Amino acid sequence: MIADGLRVLFCGINPGLMSAATGHHFARPGNRFWPVLHGSGFTPRRLDPSEQGELLSYGLGITNVAARPSARADELGKAELVEGGVLLTQRVLRHRPRWLAVVGVTAYRVAFADPRAAIGPQERTIGDTRIWALPNPSGLNAGWTTGAMVEEFGRLRAAAGD
Repeated sequence: MIADGLRVLFCGINPGLMSAATGHHFARPGNRFWPVLHGSGFTPRRLDPSEQGELLSYGLGITNVAARPSARADELGKAELVEGGVLLTQRVLRHRPRWLAVVGVTAYRVAFADPRAAIGPQERTIGDTRIWALPNPSGLNAGWTTGAMVEEFGRLRAAAGD
C-alpha cells in the first residue's frame, strides 16, 4: 500500500505467517500495530488489518523490508535484510514519502548498516525522506508496553504533521 507523496510510509520487517495467508499487514491478533496507530492519533479509529487500504486516505502507507514470510522476524538472514534495505531505498526514492517509519529498530540496523541506530528520528535520509525507527509492535516484544509505543508513534505523528 504505497502511493506518491505520503506523510508516512510505515515499513514492517517482513510478513508473518498470518499476514502472508491473509495478505494484510500486521494481521496476527497479538500484534499491536493497529491499536498503536490509532492510539497515537494517526487514524481516527482502530482499523482492522483487512482495512489497510484506508491508510492511503490518511496520507499513510505500509510495506516491508523483506518479502519472505516467516513465523518470527529473527528467522531472516542478514543478506535478506540488506537486500530488502536496497529495494526499500528504491521504493522510497520512487514514491518520496515525507517519513519512512521502520517498525523494528533491529531490522533497521541490519538493513541500513547502522548498528548504533536507536528508536527515534535518524540522521540518515533517503533523498528528501526522513527516517524514524520505531519499536516492533509484535506481541513478542515485551520490552515495549503498548502505552510506550503509543507515545513513540505519537512523537512521529507530531513530527510528520497533518
